Amino acid sequence: MTYKSVMTLWDGRDESRAAFDMAVEMVRQNDGHLNVLCLGIDVLHSGLYYAGATPIVISENIEMARNTARELEQEVNKMLAGSNINWSCQASVAQFGGLPTVVGNAARFNDLVVLPKPYGDNAPSHSAAVLEAAMFEGGAPVLVCPPDAKQQLGQRILVAWNESAEALVAIKAALPLIAKAESVDLVVIDPAEHGETRSDPGVELSKMLARHGAKVSVSVLAKTVPRISEVLARHATDFGADMVVMGAYGHSRFRESILGGATRDMLEDTECPVFMAH
Repeated sequence: MTYKSVMTLWDGRDESRAAFDMAVEMVRQNDGHLNVLCLGIDVLHSGLYYAGATPIVISENIEMARNTARELEQEVNKMLAGSNINWSCQASVAQFGGLPTVVGNAARFNDLVVLPKPYGDNAPSHSAAVLEAAMFEGGAPVLVCPPDAKQQLGQRILVAWNESAEALVAIKAALPLIAKAESVDLVVIDPAEHGETRSDPGVELSKMLARHGAKVSVSVLAKTVPRISEVLARHATDFGADMVVMGAYGHSRFRESILGGATRDMLEDTECPVFMAH
């Protein structure tokens, strides 16, 4: 399996260029097709449509969103002109509440969605909603790229394994990259004291990955700091990882957005691309 249909989103920010370039490179390597979504966001709160907002204000906001989408589409046309890859571009307008439908419909027929880091000083307020829409409504795995991510991807991959269904979904979705990697480190943090694999955590998964040709090692780590994401980030640095694979949102999305969690923490702190699915 290879990623033949890859989607990305272009919002015109410098911080998004690494994700855009990564999507282009993955399409080029796999002789696939790149789908680019250019979103114009209608920033007028939906409740104001029913609370006395004038038709002129409503019309102006919609037109501004349309103009933004058209401008982004023109930028994409310039960036991909002469790129020698198969690509298409879709300019769409959405309200914040309609992002799940618009992004989900665009993502659902793609093998992978490549997006910029959703958190940071210059990240738009809708970035996290776009990521969640691609995963939940679109049912697609997502590769999140920080601004300084390199295009060379998947030589040394760290796989976070907690025996959850979400982690297994992400790992299976990342198999095309895992199978070709020079080295894969399967990381287990504080494994359960009781269970079939307590004496050899990760053994069954490592066997499965090895059958695909992956060069797998297993690291069992202690949770020596409060956040699991810190343990993963430190080990990723020590291992020299250029990608982390992990399951997304083991808790409810609402709980993670309010209290935080491994998913949100990792996306906030990551310095290398994170491949995730739910």
